[in-house]
Amino acid sequence: MPEAMAARIAKLQQMTTADLREEWRRVMGEEPRSYNRQWMFKRLAWAIQAREYGGLSARAQARLEELLPFAEVWMPLGRKAFKQPPTASPSNGDRRLPSPGTVLTRAYKGRTLAVTVLADGFEFDGERYASLTAIAKAVTGTHWNGWHFFGLNERVKAR
Repeated sequence: MPEAMAARIAKLQQMTTADLREEWRRVMGEEPRSYNRQWMFKRLAWAIQAREYGGLSARAQARLEELLPFAEVWMPLGRKAFKQPPTASPSNGDRRLPSPGTVLTRAYKGRTLAVTVLADGFEFDGERYASLTAIAKAVTGTHWNGWHFFGLNERVKAR
């Protein structure tokens, strides 16, 4: 997690219940349903990260839709509890690729590599790349399949 986001979440954790309620109104645009400090903290932290890095994956969203009819019986808010934010999809439409804003990480030779998925490519170490393969080659000095190097082929197999 980038330092700025970690600092923002740490700041949330230090807020009083009244401060969290005020932050809730600012971030969510509505009144919080609870005065429980921990409940507000967890949901605010998730909402802030979801806005910055993208929300649920398409797979998770589809699973929620599948389970929703069973949950509506006991959920007081029903479908209103699942606001649908607009989701950006990668321009190439590759199912292996997470939504823009997602940070892919991989340990390599004692270093943690962090690659940000963009709508039109990738960002690594402050530079833009057209493919994961180009990043893998820049890091290792040899040709690698970028999808394999960053473990995205395994995500497709697990589906």
